[in-house]
Amino acid sequence: MDKIFLTDLKVDTIIGIYEWERNTLQTLQFDLEFDWDIQTAAASDDIKDTLDYGAVAEVLVNFVQESRYQLIETLAESVCRLLLERFPIGVITLSLTKPVKLHGQNFARIQITRHAR
Repeated sequence: MDKIFLTDLKVDTIIGIYEWERNTLQTLQFDLEFDWDIQTAAASDDIKDTLDYGAVAEVLVNFVQESRYQLIETLAESVCRLLLERFPIGVITLSLTKPVKLHGQNFARIQITRHAR
């Protein structure tokens, strides 16, 4: 299966369990991988025959900016569910990175893979 990647998509939102996180925008980074057969689009050179990653990015950004989750795990599940419902995607792998303050400036990252139902 071919792959389409949408990487380094940064979105500011409220996320976290601590009180200071509930009052501060944090920048999350999304990296997405979609299983997608690109042969039809390659032959037609027409956007309607491929995954419109611009539309995917717009849906994701709008959703995440309005979200107010506590856990990145919940947000990742919700984003995958939304994209699988809105677009004809068979398989999506999403990596979500959040800045954290453990020992200096660090990042927490999760990665999930979900399939269309």
